[in-house]
Amino acid sequence: MGTWQPLLTRLYSRWRKRTAAVFWKAFNQSFNLLFLLHSCQHHLAQHLAPPRKSAPQLKAISPRRKGESKQASVFGLYCKVGLCAVDNTLDTRQGLGRGRDRARGGMIPVAEFKQFGEQQPAFKVLKPWWDVLAEYLTVAMLMIGVFGCTLQVTQDKIICLPSHELRENLSEAPCQQLLPRGVSEQMGGLREVSGLKNNLDLQQYSFINQLCYETALHWYAKYFPYLVVIHTLIFMVCTSFWFKFPGTSSKIEHFISILGKCFDSPWTTRALSEVSGENHKGPTAAAATGRPAVTVAATAGPGKAGEGEKEKVLAEPEKVVTEPPAVTLLDKKEGEQAKALFEKVKKFRVHVEEGDILYTMYIRQTVLKVCKFLAILVYNLIYVEKISFLVACRVETSEVTGYASFCCNHTKAHLFSKLAFCYISFVCVYGITCLYTLYWLFHRPLKEYSFRSVREETGMGDIPDVKNDFAFMLHLIDQYDSLYSKRFAVFLSEVSESRLKQLNLNHEWTAEKLRQKLQRNTRGQLELALCMLPGLPDTVFELSELEALRLEAIGDITFPPGLSQLVNLQELSLLHSPARLPFSSQIFLRDRLKVIRVKCEELREVPLWVFGLRGLDELHLEGLFPPELARAATLESLRELKQLKVLSLRSNAGKVPASVTDVAGHLQRLSLHNDGARLLALNSLKKLAVLRELELVACGLERIPHAIFSLGALQELDLKDNHLRSIEEILSFQHCRKLVTLRLWHNQIAYVPEHVRKLRGLEQLYLSHNKLETLPTQLGMCSSLRLLDVSNNGLRSVPAELGLLQNLQHLALSYNTLEFLPDELFFCRKLRTLLLGYNHLSQLSPQVGALRALSRLELQGNRLEALPEELGNCGGLKKAGLLVEDALYEGLPAEVRDKMEAE
Repeated sequence: MGTWQPLLTRLYSRWRKRTAAVFWKAFNQSFNLLFLLHSCQHHLAQHLAPPRKSAPQLKAISPRRKGESKQASVFGLYCKVGLCAVDNTLDTRQGLGRGRDRARGGMIPVAEFKQFGEQQPAFKVLKPWWDVLAEYLTVAMLMIGVFGCTLQVTQDKIICLPSHELRENLSEAPCQQLLPRGVSEQMGGLREVSGLKNNLDLQQYSFINQLCYETALHWYAKYFPYLVVIHTLIFMVCTSFWFKFPGTSSKIEHFISILGKCFDSPWTTRALSEVSGENHKGPTAAAATGRPAVTVAATAGPGKAGEGEKEKVLAEPEKVVTEPPAVTLLDKKEGEQAKALFEKVKKFRVHVEEGDILYTMYIRQTVLKVCKFLAILVYNLIYVEKISFLVACRVETSEVTGYASFCCNHTKAHLFSKLAFCYISFVCVYGITCLYTLYWLFHRPLKEYSFRSVREETGMGDIPDVKNDFAFMLHLIDQYDSLYSKRFAVFLSEVSESRLKQLNLNHEWTAEKLRQKLQRNTRGQLELALCMLPGLPDTVFELSELEALRLEAIGDITFPPGLSQLVNLQELSLLHSPARLPFSSQIFLRDRLKVIRVKCEELREVPLWVFGLRGLDELHLEGLFPPELARAATLESLRELKQLKVLSLRSNAGKVPASVTDVAGHLQRLSLHNDGARLLALNSLKKLAVLRELELVACGLERIPHAIFSLGALQELDLKDNHLRSIEEILSFQHCRKLVTLRLWHNQIAYVPEHVRKLRGLEQLYLSHNKLETLPTQLGMCSSLRLLDVSNNGLRSVPAELGLLQNLQHLALSYNTLEFLPDELFFCRKLRTLLLGYNHLSQLSPQVGALRALSRLELQGNRLEALPEELGNCGGLKKAGLLVEDALYEGLPAEVRDKMEAE
């Protein structure tokens, strides 16, 4: 028995020295392998992902030849790393010194792969603190696994010695009992003795070691490091799966891209700085100094700067200082970029708020990690005791080796047991983070995100709340840095967008460009017309000479205080351009503005401030009443319009608005265009005592309203485009003694009653576009008539009594079926315009030469064969005023033509 003592002593001494030397080598190699594995993982992700700014650095590490794909490049890199690792492992097993030399000369330096281990900074914003902690824990667990695997590869797994005692049930006897008695006591006093001779060859020992390792050693002790690596890799996959899954990765990458641009945008800094200036200085100080407090945020460096530097710059807090407004001015390019960014944010919000795949995927991977954690914890706590230093082995190898019982030493048992307890500790902490994540996911409403605090802080009250995946990502952003969501909210505000549009508009429409668009309107005023612009340029208010402003199809206008610079403004037209007017601007326009035109979809959209312009002379409103309000036809009170003289209303009213009577004392012209809707109640017209002009266009009238005959001051009446068939009431117009113009055109009148002779003061009569076939002879008794228009009817003849109209200057008979004209017609010596086109005239009387004042004669579209040469006696008729076929004109004598062509 004493022979065992020196043998065990020598074996223990050799094992201790070798273990101490190999331990540090294995630790170094495990660290290198861990870093290589982590680096290559990120290298593969960066190569397969879309190219980023760090691509030049990647190419420097792993250059590709021309025509070589990214996958081939990555495969080549992995081949290099794998060959170096295998080569170094073989060197280690062959000898420590040789392995050290080979490691120095052949292995790729770890520093070259260090940058591959750096994660993309952009993904950090979606990693809350528990994900970051879990990531570090997985690195530690992976290090444990790789370290254990390295020890498994580089060292002997088990060392066995034959037992000289025979036992029926070897598993019941501990390995210590296989040793001879008194070994423990004899080891206290070391003495040289001869050991037992086992008569075994080295190959037999190797055979027994491998056989006992496979049969006697517990599976947990054998595969513990590999299980650690596998479980850790599964944890890593679960954590980053939603960054790689096609259904979620595209949204995440798009969101991170937009988020970074919003953070870097100069417009974000400008918008927040304006709010900061208002909060710090107040409106009084800002108005006094004209220098709002400006928030100067650190901006990113040039576009070629690294992503890491960019993140550092973005993370710096804002510093509030007082700067001139020029510091925050954007150039045209930056404004266009910010405008495009607003559109991207809108589309992205609509796209992401439709579903909750990101939220669901994050919950699923967290639940999977919790289940994985519980399974790992349970089986590790059960089997960790199976790692033992001494292992009893009984195999049927007596025919080969002469022994069937062996006592084996698991050389890494003590280290593996400590690594196992360390691994279990890390797993417990990892599991706690997963449980906290589940608590956070289900305890808070992560599918809704409110910008309430941002709205209160920035003053942008229109920032909308978001939901679903958009809200979930913003909650994750807040766990990283709430400043991101604050700056991102700027691009969700319509107020901010309108400010940006205004800035871009000012860049595009300069004062010089606007002055080039100034023109004189029909009233001789200097007018600026702007159509279909996204807003009203502030440069408009620099045109102090402006007299009339016409805005058409311009959305949501807010007049700034600069409106007071337009001291000559008298006319304003708002056509489908809703406008808001501050109180200070209302005071400015209240007495200056004379004419305003408002056109909108519904009359209730007319701004209320319009009815407070007490200096207004003309008010033109165009819009429809809602169907339920059309019959009532209520309009805002006009009592404030003390000087209103002209009121024009185009709508679908069922009656004359009662508010019209508010201005009855001074209203001189009233125009009602009803777009074909029937106007029923007209009794309120009787109150318009001083009304001079009345237009009832397209009001569905079938008879002339009796209320009109009470208007003693009426001078002009227009009943265009109604359904008048009979005008027997024309006799009652004799009560309108001042009536000089009567327009009954575009109706269905079949005849004119003979009572028309009572209208002796009538000067203009329009009867065109009716169904007249004859004219009464009594029409010649309207001695004051200057203009008679009966074109576009079915007249076949003209009464000779028209020759009695000695004051007639304009006669329109075109588009009828006249075959001849009475000679008496040419007794109207003052006739200047005679329109006879498109009739059936075969000849023109030579009496036309008596019309000395004739300056316009229309004869085209008839059956004339020649023109009378007496046209030469019409001294005022020139070629430009003679509308006739070229052949007929060429048939005139040369002297007549020369006379007409002479200036």
